[in-house]
Amino acid sequence: MEKLDENFGKSEDIIANNIEQLKQLFPEAFTDGRINFEVLKQLLGEYIDTNEEKYGLNWFGKKKARQFALTPSLGTLRPCPEKSVDWDTTKNMIISGDNLEVLKLLQKSYTGKIKLIYIDPPYNTGKEFVYNDDYVDNLKNYLEITNQTEDSAKLSSNSETGGRYHTNWMNMLYPRLVLARNLLGSDGFIFISIDDNELHNLRLLCNELFGEENFVACIVWETRFNPISMSKTISDVHEYIVVYAKNNAVAQINYLPRTEKQDNRYSNPDNDVRGDWASDNLTAGPAVASRVYDVETPSGRIVRPSEGLCWIFTKERFDEMVADNRITFGLDGSNFPRLKRFLSEVKQGVVPTTIWTYKDAGSTQKSTRELKEIFDGKKVFDYPKPVDLMKRIITIGSKDEDIVLDFFAGSGSTGHAVLQQNAEDGFNRRFILVQLPEPCQIGSEAYSLGYRTLTDVCVDRISRVSNQMKTNTTSCYNDLGYRLFNLDYSNIKAWDPSASDIERSIEEITEYIKSDRSEQDILFELLLKFGLDLAVQIESRDIANKQVYNVGYGVLLVCLAANINNTEIEPLAHGMIEWIKEQNPEAETTVVFRDSAFADDIAKTNITAIFNQYGFLNIRSL
Repeated sequence: MEKLDENFGKSEDIIANNIEQLKQLFPEAFTDGRINFEVLKQLLGEYIDTNEEKYGLNWFGKKKARQFALTPSLGTLRPCPEKSVDWDTTKNMIISGDNLEVLKLLQKSYTGKIKLIYIDPPYNTGKEFVYNDDYVDNLKNYLEITNQTEDSAKLSSNSETGGRYHTNWMNMLYPRLVLARNLLGSDGFIFISIDDNELHNLRLLCNELFGEENFVACIVWETRFNPISMSKTISDVHEYIVVYAKNNAVAQINYLPRTEKQDNRYSNPDNDVRGDWASDNLTAGPAVASRVYDVETPSGRIVRPSEGLCWIFTKERFDEMVADNRITFGLDGSNFPRLKRFLSEVKQGVVPTTIWTYKDAGSTQKSTRELKEIFDGKKVFDYPKPVDLMKRIITIGSKDEDIVLDFFAGSGSTGHAVLQQNAEDGFNRRFILVQLPEPCQIGSEAYSLGYRTLTDVCVDRISRVSNQMKTNTTSCYNDLGYRLFNLDYSNIKAWDPSASDIERSIEEITEYIKSDRSEQDILFELLLKFGLDLAVQIESRDIANKQVYNVGYGVLLVCLAANINNTEIEPLAHGMIEWIKEQNPEAETTVVFRDSAFADDIAKTNITAIFNQYGFLNIRSL
């Protein structure tokens, strides 16, 4: 029985994975497991840039911010089924925790699997909370600033008088975008809301991380329909949404649905069997001599293009179009000819533009009203994003079965919009929302309603929206639930021996799973370790008086019983084997036991031998 590696309590080692990929591409550049940079430079040839002066974005702390992204997390995600909705069936997730740590934990399970990321990071106005990351122990820092430990630390703002106004903001965002990029699929998109304070830096930052060639658009969103009368200069009535693709060569923005107004332009006055049509211009400039010719209308009138214009078709093609009744001369046959464009043949959608008005995408005033309606007239969150805005992003950036990630979830507008948009188009998109449990201010309306953290607001919003949609019996909805997880330290005790009492330290680490953790806590850390979806199907069964978990229809079988005596080994093993055979998994099954459950190595050898006898070789202990 092979024991899980010593780094079990850490997240995916991104540096090790990067080196392994480099080794696969350039094996000649490695000697005794180390990179020979001189050989690597020779292999890369002309692609090496030796110039000291380079164009790019640099700031104080950039190197450290890059290290933040590469440092493994010591955390895990603890399940909260009692605070979730439809836990057993839902594939949606809400995660309460620092998004930097959460993004690290999601790497193995979701790298390359996210289709759409939307984030609304704190705007750099000098007032909002700034994520004050700690390279030494960011998880401890997170627990302190969210009042989850006795040594509480203060939340911080980013004042312009602080000396590093822009750099603090970029140090916060940079490592999170690095990790987000890894999660995007090759055809995925990231949409980032921003205002004028950091737009220029965000563009340069994204050019570096996603590639300038993968820039898609900078959308201008009209946030309000009336100016701020108190403004001393020019009133802002817009914000931006910066859009990048993971790979513009394969990513494809979807069309927006056609509106009733657009379709009303089409009619069928001549009862054409091809249905409704709208007329379009048949001339264009500049004039091309071969396409300047006379056309005789059915009434006998001779017409030709205006000076400087020509027909869009050659004479031969024009005659073919007339014969196919694709040219209209009006009901009396004497009008200037126009092209008939049939509704059935036009694109079944509208290409998005870079200007989004409040009529199309909602406004901040509307979003405030929306949220108050959900929370019984109370203002529980400042500046939520409108559901219409989020639905528009979700429509053009994702399709059926796609995963939508928002790791600055706020009040949960993205999750709300996913549920609503799924109801409208019948798709089964999933959402993953990540929100820091920032304490609600004492005396605020949110606090008066019993919410203690912003995550509480987000979770309750999705719950309320879900309940409202479920009561609407006239519509058919898909997944309206969510699984809630909390960020915490790993379930595995860290090895921290006491120099004065080594013997006692060894005794304590014999059982290195923390005593206050449940089997479900450990199970979900295993899912992260093995790179499995946190929404994967999980069943449980009592076998030989032991609880056994079947994950992903037999991909992973887990028994976390604290004690397995010698008489229970054979019936337990055979029962688990029969269950695997019932599932007939496509991938190789991994079986995991608690290492300390067995009396000795002989017991572990015996149960391993039984599994091996039936062809199951991947037996591990925790």
